[in-house]
Amino acid sequence: MNDDRRSPFRDAHADVTTSREVPDTKQTRAPSYKLAFNDDAFLCRDELRPVRLQLELLKPQMLMDEYGVESTVVLFGGARIPSPENKHKAQTETLAELSKYYDEAREFSRLMTLKGLESDGHDFIICTGGGPGVMEAGNQGAAEAGGISIGLNIVLPHEQAPNEYVTPDLCFNFHYFAIRKMHFLMRAKAVCIFPGGFGTLDEMFESLTLIQTGRMERVPFLLFGESFWRRIINWEALKDAGTISPDDLDLFRFVETAEQAVEAISTWEHAGTKREFIPGR
Repeated sequence: MNDDRRSPFRDAHADVTTSREVPDTKQTRAPSYKLAFNDDAFLCRDELRPVRLQLELLKPQMLMDEYGVESTVVLFGGARIPSPENKHKAQTETLAELSKYYDEAREFSRLMTLKGLESDGHDFIICTGGGPGVMEAGNQGAAEAGGISIGLNIVLPHEQAPNEYVTPDLCFNFHYFAIRKMHFLMRAKAVCIFPGGFGTLDEMFESLTLIQTGRMERVPFLLFGESFWRRIINWEALKDAGTISPDDLDLFRFVETAEQAVEAISTWEHAGTKREFIPGR
């Protein structure tokens, strides 16, 4: 992280170093004596939650700005979907069949990364949740194209590490799901949803809701695997019930292959515009 100081005041790093070299007394050992910004126990207090939220929003923002990330292509999808060579290890027959989307995610990310590299390499940067499955495939495809990619991990109760293909300087770890979701969408120029579970559904519907309500610009919104998505969600029933408008079904499009997705992104209508009203209300 750059630290180009223009202030005549003593900097924080120097004071942290100095504070470690003070005489060892009962006063200097007291928790109250620690510098507030260098006191983990203090920063983790419940009262400091607003500060932690701000820090979690600010740190990735600053680092991505410094890296020159202008726009991203977001991939959401199941962590349990295996690569085709590992589909024999899948927990269910359906997961084994869905392994084809691992390769589609990988190829799609490779193609979009190449598209970004045609200019200055600051656009169409692949952004995933940094985990296994579809996320790993996305980061792998970007790496194979010679580009960078982002991984937005989150601390979970079970031990997990980012997949090996995320660009190390763009690998982030979050405590707050809400802030992580903001970073997924703040630079998104396309959102691609692969088959997945609760997490994928949560990310898909929150993103769609932001676009539906005009809180976010319309971007290419692609669902890979029409048969999967039609089987688990009765889109027509929502429309027929009147809980969504028929126009809401135009906010996304089904695709099957990486090539179809690239074509859809390049020909997407209304990209970059916001809804001024919600149809049906």
